[in-house]
Amino acid sequence: MDLYLPIAELPINVFVLLGMGAAVGFLSGMFGVGGGFLLTPLLIFSGISPAVAVATVSSQIVASSASGTLAYVRKKAVDVKLGAYLMVSGVTGSALGVMVYTALRRQGQLDLVISLCYVGFLGTIGVLMLTEALRSMAAQRGGRTVPTRRPATRGFVANLPLKVRFHRSRLYISVFPVLALGVAIGFLGALLGIGGGFIMVPALIYLLRVPTTIVIGTTLMQTLGSMSFATVMQASTNQTVDVVLGLCLMVGGVVGAQFGAQVGQRLRGETLRALLGLLVLSVGLRFAVDLVATPSELYSVNPIVGGAR
Repeated sequence: MDLYLPIAELPINVFVLLGMGAAVGFLSGMFGVGGGFLLTPLLIFSGISPAVAVATVSSQIVASSASGTLAYVRKKAVDVKLGAYLMVSGVTGSALGVMVYTALRRQGQLDLVISLCYVGFLGTIGVLMLTEALRSMAAQRGGRTVPTRRPATRGFVANLPLKVRFHRSRLYISVFPVLALGVAIGFLGALLGIGGGFIMVPALIYLLRVPTTIVIGTTLMQTLGSMSFATVMQASTNQTVDVVLGLCLMVGGVVGAQFGAQVGQRLRGETLRALLGLLVLSVGLRFAVDLVATPSELYSVNPIVGGAR
């Protein structure tokens, strides 16, 4: 059954949209990521313009992140204080990201920037996560002891002022790296239509030394706040949020996130990182291929969507 999308200006099968939302929602709950790094490319590959895909996916990320956050709150696997700091700084980053998004769209460079950013970020982070996870799995199978990562207490970060104690995560660190991380993730989320979890999760684990059991729920909390703000900004500033498309993705995403959260609690940390690394790397490779492959139509007219001038 085809459904016409008023902002995207094309018909698409409603069951395909529900399936996309459910699959990405499952991954959101399982890995602690908003899922936009996968859903945005899927929509673009389906023929929806990058401008509409990026803005609309933000609304789906809000729904799936809210559902996943509730699931982890019930399991007491969320550092609310740390999540609040990340959320406030993430809103600031989202505001900056929407401003850059609008400027690039007016210059006609948004599509190219989105593709290049996906190739660079996804390729790099996918390789790093997969390499580390495979090394950890190989060490365990060989009977070697994997060293426990302790909170960072030395170096530049340890000497920064304004330290805050996060009891749930057993951390006592400066607020500056926490705020910087939130701003960066919020900026990328608004610009690329991603929740930023594929960056936030390894950053919290390897840079701030947050326990793996707390990372996923806390990341979902930050994603919920920053992407809610980004969705409102995109709708009011660029008018590129397709409500019909967003609702279909939300319905599937909310259901999928609940099942994903249950599965994520049962898998080992290194297994989760390996699977996530493979997903991130595969999407980045697909974008790289599309950048160098000869398109089926050498010339096309791509009108500005949403009445931007």
